Amino acid sequence: MNQAYNEKIPQDAKDIIQTIEEAGHEAYIVGGCVRDILMQREPNDWDITSSAKPEEIKRLFKRTYDTGIKHGTVTVILNKEHYEVTTYRIEGEYKDFRRPEQVSFVEDITLDLSRRDFTMNAIAYHPLRGFMEPYGGIQDINKGCIRSVREARERFTEDALRILRALRFSAQLGFEIEENTQKGICDCKALLSYISKERIRDEWIKICVSPRPNTITKLYALDLLRYVIPEFINAYNTPQNHPHHIYNVAEHTLVAMEHTPPDMLLRLTVLLHDIGKSETRTTDKKGVDHFYNHPERSAQIAKKVLRELRLDNQTIRDVCLLIENHDYHLRCKVNKVTIKKLLSKIGPDLFDKLLVVQYADVKAQNPNKLEPKLEMIQLQKHIKGEIIQNKECYNKAMLAITGQDLIQVGIPRGERIGFLLDQALELVIREHSLNTKQNLLDYCKSLDHKKSYGDKQRNG
Repeated sequence: MNQAYNEKIPQDAKDIIQTIEEAGHEAYIVGGCVRDILMQREPNDWDITSSAKPEEIKRLFKRTYDTGIKHGTVTVILNKEHYEVTTYRIEGEYKDFRRPEQVSFVEDITLDLSRRDFTMNAIAYHPLRGFMEPYGGIQDINKGCIRSVREARERFTEDALRILRALRFSAQLGFEIEENTQKGICDCKALLSYISKERIRDEWIKICVSPRPNTITKLYALDLLRYVIPEFINAYNTPQNHPHHIYNVAEHTLVAMEHTPPDMLLRLTVLLHDIGKSETRTTDKKGVDHFYNHPERSAQIAKKVLRELRLDNQTIRDVCLLIENHDYHLRCKVNKVTIKKLLSKIGPDLFDKLLVVQYADVKAQNPNKLEPKLEMIQLQKHIKGEIIQNKECYNKAMLAITGQDLIQVGIPRGERIGFLLDQALELVIREHSLNTKQNLLDYCKSLDHKKSYGDKQRNG
């Protein structure tokens, strides 16, 4: 039995365990990597726990660095790979509901496992001695159950972020949260207000890009959304009484997320693309709902949400651009001119992502009206492909002239240069064959002459 698991463990990790044990200490791999090999998943990293103190680990290995020396963690480097080795420990008081004030090193691995969050993560494995699982973690993995180690309220009071970790594991693994653990979540949820937005953001994004983004509804049911993204709560209470829709806004959003690749930018866009509908909903005399200007309002709300979650500026910009334009094809006729103008605004890479967002959006609408919408997405893709293949101009950098060219023909520096380049771009967007240096210089000089003549007339 051990051999099958041993083959999954990197030789470096086994060598670290052997080195530690030859020096008279114990060592196991532990935590998420053990859970993952039990579930036939590929672990992201390999953590090791040991009875050896940090200073002893540093003596045993040539290349180490202190990762969390206060809490007993040293990173060992073998063959360019990094392995965290943490001393068996128990933890003191958690005054900030996130990290212990102090830790005490112990000799018994069972005590170390007792401090961990969920039974599925409180499993250790040794290549010779096999599994150590005092809290029934293997059985809970087999049942698909997320259960706290010992008393749930105590675990969540120690570290309130474990509340979101439970939901994140549910989203990633498809496990159900055990009843007493869920009760502990409800009892301790207010402690999330003490957790930093960065920590909350990291767990939230993992939920969003998981195979089960509809886990967000579990957060809603447990009244956890108020601590993460309260603006989404109203989506559950916003119907879409319209021939093109069969879901309320929240349901539509989550189905659309399921049709979106597990990419952070795309999933966040789809999550927030209709968040402004609750504020823009109107109902006509026939009982049909309308959501005029909801993309603009959704982008405004998205910007606020993502800033509060401490997302970087580039991600915020891209998400908001995608949201603002996610239904542009419904507002204007799709042709080369409109596609070029959109390419000028968002660029070709973001344009491709926009088509992915549109696809997810329509897949979560009325299936009886799906085919024409899919054809529209293909039309946009085809037109964009032609523009790129023919190297047709859609931004000022692609113009045959520059601002310096205009200055050299006598047009003064200043705002007028930018205006003329904008007009030149507008011209070649409509007729790309005009994108030659002489054509554009003649056109800009004629525009500048008209302005100068108009100014003289007004001043005369």
